[in-house]
Amino acid sequence: MSVLARWREFRYAQREALRASNRPRALEPEPEPPSTTDPLADALPGLPIPDQQGGPTSGGTDTDVNGTAPQGGQRYGQAGRPLNRQSPFFMGFVGALGVLTALLLWHTVGRLGTVITLLVVSFFLTLALNPLVEFLTRRGVKRPGAVALVFAGVVVVFTLIGLLVVPPVVQQGAELAAKTPDYLTQILNKPVVRDLDRHYQIVHKIEAEFNKRLTDSNFIGQVFGGVLGVGAAVIGGIFQVFTVLVLTLFLLSSLPRVKQAAYAIVPASRRPRVISLSEEIMRRTGSYAIGQVAVATINAACSWIMMMIVGIPYAAVLAVSVGILGLVPMVGATLGAGLVIIVALFTEPRDAVIAAIYYVVYQQVENYVVAPKIMQRTVSVPGAVTVVAALAGGTLLGVLGALLAIPVAAGLLLLYEEVLLPRQRRH
Repeated sequence: MSVLARWREFRYAQREALRASNRPRALEPEPEPPSTTDPLADALPGLPIPDQQGGPTSGGTDTDVNGTAPQGGQRYGQAGRPLNRQSPFFMGFVGALGVLTALLLWHTVGRLGTVITLLVVSFFLTLALNPLVEFLTRRGVKRPGAVALVFAGVVVVFTLIGLLVVPPVVQQGAELAAKTPDYLTQILNKPVVRDLDRHYQIVHKIEAEFNKRLTDSNFIGQVFGGVLGVGAAVIGGIFQVFTVLVLTLFLLSSLPRVKQAAYAIVPASRRPRVISLSEEIMRRTGSYAIGQVAVATINAACSWIMMMIVGIPYAAVLAVSVGILGLVPMVGATLGAGLVIIVALFTEPRDAVIAAIYYVVYQQVENYVVAPKIMQRTVSVPGAVTVVAALAGGTLLGVLGALLAIPVAAGLLLLYEEVLLPRQRRH
């Protein structure tokens, strides 16, 4: 008889003993005399197997701590009934432990939501900048030098955008604060407002409510608390941006090692397929990010030139806003165009009409010439999938979710086409 057959016989004997121990005492048969042969001893020779009373079968005499043999030759006492894993108490206890573990993991993930978000953003930026690093490495630049050059370029771009946006915003904010009383006077002198004030005392009620709020200590505390909250949010945002940049730098420099470590946990039989799909997803994601940034930059530059020619005020700030909104898929360019048109409408209606005509023409050129030329190496996502992904991402993570939704949808679509469909065809 082989070792495997003897092991199966031993396991069968164990199950029979467990069933016998679970039967009521009144229905238990008379105990049979112990067998002279032990299946476990035959299956695993050379190991000291305990006998039915818990003592070793080494052949020696068992003694207690005082050197005397216990009654019946039982050194550790008779073994009790095995634990019944089918009992309601055992199942309920294990189930409660599982629920508590799941709640603990959910609570932990919830508290780490900000950290996970920063890590996802950093990884996305890493995938977006990695094609530039690989382009430099193919030209003979070592990876540390390529990472340093690309990261320095990113820092320079962000610095230029800050220098371009911050001074006009500060200047125009001061101008707006200085002209606010004049704007209020013009509004109050409107015939419609004067007529409403004559019939319903609107101005008097607004002034009374405003004075009441100024003398309310709770309102003042809420205002100062809101200001402090805004300040804390600004400081936190700056810290998070710095954290994302640092994480991006580390991930960009160690991306080959990170990918190698991730691929090492995949079974060897599936590793080539997983590596091929993962590399294609990361390549298309990075290409999509670079392409979307390029399209938004072209839109911002052309918008700035148009506003400078037409004479629309706040051209620099509006151009940067158009570029940032252009990163949002599907609706970002339209939102940027609407913002420019609204600002132009308040200054000169003729300029608003010119801006509207420009954006109608430009978006046709962008949709049919610029974007297809730049996005030709990225994965094509159907329009319905793009809209659903953008809405779902925006609902879950706001603007950040809308930005990350399209690459995620592209990766899932690639897995659907390359993994699920071929498997369904084979079966």
